[in-house]
Amino acid sequence: MIIPSIDIMDGQAVQLIGGKEKALEAGDPIPLLKKFSLAGEVAVIDLDAALGRGSNAEIIEKMVRMAPCRVGGGIRDLETARKWLDLGASKIILGTMAEPELLKELPKNRVIAALDAEFDEVVVEGWQKKTGLKLIDRIKELRDYVGGFLVTLVEREGRLGGVEFERVETLVDAANMVPLTLAGGIVTTEEIAKLDRLNVDAQVGMAIYTGKMDFAEAIIAPMVSEREDGLWPTVVTDERGVALGLVYSNEASVKEAVKLGQGVYHSRRRGLWVKGLTSGAEQDLLGISLDCDRDALRFRVHQHGAGFCHLDQRTCWGDDHGLGHLVARLSKRLKKAPEGSYTKRLLDDPELLKAKLIEEAEELADAVGKDNTIWETADLMYFALVAMIRGGASVPEVEAELDRRSLKVTRRPGNAKPKKD
Repeated sequence: MIIPSIDIMDGQAVQLIGGKEKALEAGDPIPLLKKFSLAGEVAVIDLDAALGRGSNAEIIEKMVRMAPCRVGGGIRDLETARKWLDLGASKIILGTMAEPELLKELPKNRVIAALDAEFDEVVVEGWQKKTGLKLIDRIKELRDYVGGFLVTLVEREGRLGGVEFERVETLVDAANMVPLTLAGGIVTTEEIAKLDRLNVDAQVGMAIYTGKMDFAEAIIAPMVSEREDGLWPTVVTDERGVALGLVYSNEASVKEAVKLGQGVYHSRRRGLWVKGLTSGAEQDLLGISLDCDRDALRFRVHQHGAGFCHLDQRTCWGDDHGLGHLVARLSKRLKKAPEGSYTKRLLDDPELLKAKLIEEAEELADAVGKDNTIWETADLMYFALVAMIRGGASVPEVEAELDRRSLKVTRRPGNAKPKKD
């Protein structure tokens, strides 16, 4: 699969040739992240920190809150490594500090060892210093301590020279089932597909920035189909992973979806189909995922209007239930709550809502037995959701915050705060 890369220097997205010559500037990295995160994880590299001449930490902190980011560049001590993990980096990329002693102190599955090699010799300090170490030997030394390798072939980086697959196969064998990501010289989607069949991800920057590789084509490069019409079944879900419906996609529809940032599919009856174009039930495209067999897609979307189904239902299997149903109902009432309704009283009276939250939290804390606990939890969740909606937040945003917190490696003691007088 593709791992889009954003290299940052002086607050701007750039691409270098051979780690030295600036080939182009791509401007503000935030819009790039919004686009590239459609494919999943994005590699974000602080070149100034890597070269020891500054930091882009402030903007990267914003980026890790927006999308899954592999953060690298200038992480040279345990404190900095933990900081980025705590801030929500999906993974950190360690270069010179990727040594067993430090790696043992970090969660293995969230650490990638960056091995930059020029003609198979490992180089460090922004590719400026040779080490005398062989790339394959270094992989074998570290493979028991990391969750992945990022191998950059410096002599090919930024030069669009293509992939040497025999060389890659040797690296895969040395990694011994540890996931491998390759950077440097990847220029065609066919190369991405071939790397994927070797279980190697392709980290790509220059080819996308220069337009030599179409981003949408890169996302779907590994896809195959056993259908006579060549279509890919596509499961459409909302932000929370709830299935809205089943449709079909092809290369043309995916390219249009990425171009517009919307849900676009292939209708077997009408051809290219922009969801909601006439009904108003359009979709904001949030992500495209490939299944494990590379023969089906998942589109994650934000659904507008009554819902996905042509019957004006939230899903093709009927309306939501549980939290989804309650949030939808409360959201409608926030816009137009019936006079005299309890929800309207709560929305109009912050002190009443505060009092109920405190009351229900205490009742849940004192609950005894399963049935009573279920009852009191439901009460508290209702009032908490009213407070959430009143504050302009959403369940997916709260879930995203919980996911970020689960990534923390530094734990607070969690003691209760003293009560206010």
